Amino acid sequence: MRAFFYLRGCEKCMQIMKTLNLDSAIKQIDIKKNSLNEYQLDELFKLSKKYEALFSKRAQLYKQRGLKDKALNDEDYRMLILEHYTFLKRPLLVYDQAIYIGNSSKVVEAAKAFLNEQ
Repeated sequence: MRAFFYLRGCEKCMQIMKTLNLDSAIKQIDIKKNSLNEYQLDELFKLSKKYEALFSKRAQLYKQRGLKDKALNDEDYRMLILEHYTFLKRPLLVYDQAIYIGNSSKVVEAAKAFLNEQ
């Protein structure tokens, strides 16, 4: 899979997309318009090894539902990500067997360096 999952309304995602200079081989997926399906999420899990790594604890719903005070397991994280697009940590770049999750400068620089090598 070669995909860049982002949220069009997220300024940071759009900025990172420009920084990475994605080519046409990488499918750009706006998660608000095209929510993840179970197959895609399970493929991301195979690369990340944990659903929690794919989960955004910055989502407003996370705070509104008081989820930080609950003991969530991997299946809970999986179901929440499938339930609502904002629970997916973003942006998320997948390139074959490589995955880059989130918007930290370290992750973005690593993704940029990786793509420059391809």
